[in-house]
Amino acid sequence: MYQEKIITPPSGYLTLVLFLALLGGSFYGFATENFIAAGIVMLVNLFLVLPGLIINNPNEAKVLTLFGKYVGTVKTDGFFWVNPLTTKKKVSLKARNLNGHQIKVNDKLGNPIEIAAVVVWQIKETAMAMFAVEDYLQYVTIQSEAAVRHLANIFPYDNFEDEEATITLKDGAEKVSSLLEGELSERLSRAGIEVIEARISHLAYAQEIASAMLQRQQATAVIAARKLIVEGAVGMVEMALERLSAKNIVELDEERKAAMVSNLLVVLCGDRNVQPVVNTGTLYS
Repeated sequence: MYQEKIITPPSGYLTLVLFLALLGGSFYGFATENFIAAGIVMLVNLFLVLPGLIINNPNEAKVLTLFGKYVGTVKTDGFFWVNPLTTKKKVSLKARNLNGHQIKVNDKLGNPIEIAAVVVWQIKETAMAMFAVEDYLQYVTIQSEAAVRHLANIFPYDNFEDEEATITLKDGAEKVSSLLEGELSERLSRAGIEVIEARISHLAYAQEIASAMLQRQQATAVIAARKLIVEGAVGMVEMALERLSAKNIVELDEERKAAMVSNLLVVLCGDRNVQPVVNTGTLYS
């Protein structure tokens, strides 16, 4: 495994002055009809001096190899001169975004879901990125998809079917993102790549079960709402009976209390407006 070796080559400005001087000398030789010397100087200038000049932009690196052997990496921005026989490969050190494609995968409970992730990454070890993997861009894409698939397989989408699940893909965003980032860092470290951030960007049930899951969620919401309504209605009935008894407004036997409770629960829990009925007779008729 190659380890990055950072080098700082000499400045290219002095070499540029030498190039211009040799170029002027070759022109002078041609002018004075000294063709052999002028030709040699021109060849040296074009094939040994000029090819060694490189410009390194900010957040950019040049990986140098000489006859198949790794020489070093230039990370300092500026104008330099290196061995003209070396092969120079440019590598960007800027942070990049990978907007993963939506993939279909089964969650922990076997439900088909659609999931995608956004990964922010950058190259830290240029030698590993160039020599440890065939194509580091393709490597990042494939390994990111594999990590997302693995993460989806170990957690349920939600806790409707698994109430004991402490982490779900839907509700555990921070924890899931942290686990995804950790797994990606481990996978991509082989290529000298640092994962800055990883987030789930898309999460939904697959189309074939989306409608069924929506109905289930709606049913769960209706049950929860009904439960809350019933709890509130029972509390109001209890309060009404206590207030009537405390102020001695009316005395009700058990049968009339049951009838009153039934009527109040119908009024409070019903989902339609209640039509009042006026009793013009006595309490017992």
